[in-house]
Amino acid sequence: MPHLDTQAVHAGREDLADLGLHAPPLDLSTTYPSRDSRAEAARVDAFASTGARPEGPPVYARLDNPTTARFETALAALEGTDGAVAFASGMAALTACLQVRLAAGLRHVVAVRPLYGCSDHLLTSGLLGTEVTWVDPAGIADAIRPETGLVIVETPANPTLAEVDLRAVAYSCGEVPLLVDNTFATPVLQRPSEQGARIVLHSATKYLGGHGDVMGGVVACDEDFARRLRQIRFTTGGVLHPLAGYLLLRGLATLPVRVRAASASAAELVARLRADPRVGRVHYPKIGGAMIAFEVRDDPHAVIAGVRLITPAVSLGSVDTLIQHPASISHRIVAESDRRSSGVGDRLLRMSVGLENVEDLWNDLDRALAIDRKTSNLTRIPRKI
Repeated sequence: MPHLDTQAVHAGREDLADLGLHAPPLDLSTTYPSRDSRAEAARVDAFASTGARPEGPPVYARLDNPTTARFETALAALEGTDGAVAFASGMAALTACLQVRLAAGLRHVVAVRPLYGCSDHLLTSGLLGTEVTWVDPAGIADAIRPETGLVIVETPANPTLAEVDLRAVAYSCGEVPLLVDNTFATPVLQRPSEQGARIVLHSATKYLGGHGDVMGGVVACDEDFARRLRQIRFTTGGVLHPLAGYLLLRGLATLPVRVRAASASAAELVARLRADPRVGRVHYPKIGGAMIAFEVRDDPHAVIAGVRLITPAVSLGSVDTLIQHPASISHRIVAESDRRSSGVGDRLLRMSVGLENVEDLWNDLDRALAIDRKTSNLTRIPRKI
């Protein structure tokens, strides 16, 4: 099997030379003409009943799209799964996974905190009719019921970067499918399917796209689950636009290079932050990566306001470095008590390290931390009357 770096460049593009093409084509068609309506009816029936991709051109773009299909093929190759199904966003992808299990009468979910804030909210709110039991990894086996449809973990977790032992978790799941959110790690750092996960979820908006200009979600899984997902996608309409599929396929080609370069800078910044008295604690996963979480001793909002090179914005995985305050933004929708109990404190900052020079990044962060300390000291000095 080719190395991951080679797969990232060539997966989904294997037929291009035979087509006389070098760059993957972008197919923007919403519909596909056919003069044989009986044959089209048979193909629609087959798709509706099985979720298998129709032979020949798609009938309608909500069933399938050749450009998006290339991205799905490539992502499945990188994650080591039979197939992949792409959606309009990461949340649409997670919703579809839950709907597949709900359709089978399995409404109970076992999950480990922390998860991305909107994933947490989707499970807790019961908007889809799901019931969730939150546990530590050690409590997964005891929490599983006959009606349990999924076990959900995110590792490294958003935003604390906490890690779980995927092999141990998969063993605890028994016959219940394990869904792993692999957005932070990407297949460059870990392939959950090799450790027992049946379903691997990505917010493709992040590292897979890699440039902060495309939104999408994708599920890598076995073909049986992929067929169910295609049926859900066709029915609910959460399809990935072909332009997004085109950009995501292009993003995959540089994924290993981007992740490794950003991870090297992140490791250097982690060492400096750990030695800095203005920082109380630094969170960084054992597998490495480009994500850092750290707790400042003073006002985290002053750091957000003080950066100039680093972009103060939600999201992650772009070529530029982003910093945000999870308790205010990405995890604001999670109840305060649940945030705190899962390690998302008020002084925690999350930083997605990009491809800038590491010295420039540190100089910017150092200045912002200095502003934070000055602001904090000013608030402690009583005003003279």
